[in-house]
Amino acid sequence: MANESRTLVLTILDREYRVNCPEGAEVHLQEAARYLDQKMAEIKEASAASGRLPASDRIAVIAALNITHQMLELQADLEEQEAIFSRLHAQLDEALGRGIQREL
Repeated sequence: MANESRTLVLTILDREYRVNCPEGAEVHLQEAARYLDQKMAEIKEASAASGRLPASDRIAVIAALNITHQMLELQADLEEQEAIFSRLHAQLDEALGRGIQREL
C-alpha cells in the first residue's frame, strides 16, 4: 500500500503555504511551521527595531541558518554524550568482567 499524504495549509510570516504531508506527520509538520514562524517573526521584529526591514526570503534564509546552527550544535552534543556513554559502558563491562573472574 502506498503512503498516503494530504495537503496542509501552514501560515508562516502571514503567508499561507500548501504542502503535502505524509499521513501521521501532520502534527510534527505543524509544530515545525509554528517554530519557523516564531523564529522568522523574531528576526523581522529585530530588523524592524534597527530601522531596516529585510525581504521575506532573506528572513527565511537567516532563520534557516539559525535553526540549522542550533541543530548542528545539538547533534555535536549528542555525539559527545554518546561517546561518553560508550566509554562508561566499556568501563562497566570491564569492571563486571573483573568481578566475575574474581568469583571464579
